[in-house]
Amino acid sequence: AAVMAAEALSRVPDVQIDGDGVFKYVLVRVRGAGAPAKDVVRGHGWAEYHADLFERTAEELARHGLSCECLGGGRVSHRPEERKIHVYGYSVGFGRADHAVTTEKLKAEYPDYEITWADEGY
Repeated sequence: AAVMAAEALSRVPDVQIDGDGVFKYVLVRVRGAGAPAKDVVRGHGWAEYHADLFERTAEELARHGLSCECLGGGRVSHRPEERKIHVYGYSVGFGRADHAVTTEKLKAEYPDYEITWADEGY
């Protein structure tokens, strides 16, 4: 089971965010049975609430036998024409995500971007 969980976990993208705009995001810790956990970033403009992002993510992961918990949320400003991403703010329901972790994940996904974060703002 641990091997299958690890394989399922390895197929979960670290980052899924919208291509541009300002939108909410959640930092989610994903677990498989007997496999190490990994943190992933999900941010989309369709989400009215951070819980919407988390619930959809949890449903998708559950289909692959994975569980997850929300570590917090915030906002992402993605400006592809300037190759900039800024992470800030917090989630009322889940609290503030560790933006430093989120920023590292984004840097791996967007290596040619300038990626910044701040605890200020909503």
